[in-house]
Amino acid sequence: MKKIIAMLMVLAMVFAFAACSGKSENSGADAIADEMTSEDGKYEIAFVTDVGQLKDKSFNQGTWDGCKLYASANNKSYKYYQPANADKATDDDRYNAMKAAVDGGAKVVVCAGFMQETALKKAAAEFTDVNFIFIDGYPVGLDNVAGIAFQEEQAGYLAGYAVVMEGYTKLGFCGGGGGTNPACCRYGYGFVQGANDAAKAKGITVDVKYSWQYGAAFSASPELQTMASGWYASGTEIIFACGGSMFSSIAAAAAENDAKVVGVDVDQSPESATVVTSAMKGLSASVEWALAKHYDGKFADIGGKGTSLGAKDNAVGLPTATWSLKNWTVEQYNELFNNMKNGTLVVDPNYPADNVFTFENANVEVI
Repeated sequence: MKKIIAMLMVLAMVFAFAACSGKSENSGADAIADEMTSEDGKYEIAFVTDVGQLKDKSFNQGTWDGCKLYASANNKSYKYYQPANADKATDDDRYNAMKAAVDGGAKVVVCAGFMQETALKKAAAEFTDVNFIFIDGYPVGLDNVAGIAFQEEQAGYLAGYAVVMEGYTKLGFCGGGGGTNPACCRYGYGFVQGANDAAKAKGITVDVKYSWQYGAAFSASPELQTMASGWYASGTEIIFACGGSMFSSIAAAAAENDAKVVGVDVDQSPESATVVTSAMKGLSASVEWALAKHYDGKFADIGGKGTSLGAKDNAVGLPTATWSLKNWTVEQYNELFNNMKNGTLVVDPNYPADNVFTFENANVEVI
């Protein structure tokens, strides 16, 4: 019991980022070089990217920031590895990247994205002296793998609630992973739930256009930008851009149509004036925390287990210091967040397999 309490106290301190302070969690990471040269040619901390670009201003970058921040603060060497074949990377490509990291001296490997599972199982079983941190992952039956996941439905809920309280009634959600990425599905389901509850509170009805089209690869594309432009032209006021580099296409469409965007994973307001707020999770902080477990000799606390982080850990939230909301206050946000944190407000994480939503006495129409 004492171990559990101590662990929760550490989490509460580490993950006190945007939900409480309103500050971006990657402060200082941009000043740390993405590439370094170690004296012995070995790199202790390795990061194997998910699909998309390293500097995607979202999932990959948020995870990489945590690696850099920990390494810089603790004088450790670090390097990132991108699987071959980009968005068409295979399990073999991912395994080869992990093997290259271990061959390059890695003592701990951070792997981002649920698609790493098969390759990670193979690598971790082969390289038993190396610890693996599986971000957006889960237990895989190996003691040298720590699965760290997030309650994205809570972050999505906060964003959906906020934009409806702000006055938006024509919403959109465009997700990555083709509707099979659990994190994106939770974000989207939470977004709709939040919009529904805010609409009920205001006594109105809101519409949500909901699509995974062009999102299978999490990439920007002319087709995606055209689709988003079509949504905006037909009345959609704001789109939750949930899928890494997809953001740039949706933000471009918003700029062309004088419309707005909700960012994802990290505070994306610096990337575009179209961003009203962002549904954030503590990627950087979670990586720093897990790396500290490795270097403090306490990896057994999280290895072979799954850690799910949410409002109770201050690991999800909206960036109150940078949002552009005018009709919903930080005080109102904090009240909602605290209700979520203490369990008064419960967001359903169990999205339907077909991503078709039905709510009793719904105030939201998903189209």
